[in-house]
Amino acid sequence: MNEHNHAIIWVDHRDAKIFHVTATAAQRDLVQAKSSRHHLEHRANITGSAHRGVDKDYFERIVAALTHDGAILITGPGNAKAELNNYITEHHAEVAQRISAVETLDHPTDNELLALARKFFRIVRPE
Repeated sequence: MNEHNHAIIWVDHRDAKIFHVTATAAQRDLVQAKSSRHHLEHRANITGSAHRGVDKDYFERIVAALTHDGAILITGPGNAKAELNNYITEHHAEVAQRISAVETLDHPTDNELLALARKFFRIVRPE
């Protein structure tokens, strides 16, 4: 595929499925975090302050996969989708302008993800 119109991303802290979708085709990329174990950050003397640190390399590889896409929909089951959106907003303003929405989505199949993309972006497949 030479040209992609839109991208839908399903992301968690381990994997990002990225579908580049046009009216006639779809291409899937998979970006994986280098480690499934994430460093927990703790604040001294504050109970319950642990949270996962942002995996900047992982997010950069996701952003690199979006260079030829127009509108972008970010989905996922937990905090990773918001963390990715925030990271893109802070570090890649030109990509952030193309983010249409960030939505919670549990664990869809690839076909369900593609159907959501086509519905969300109103992509009509030619007959």
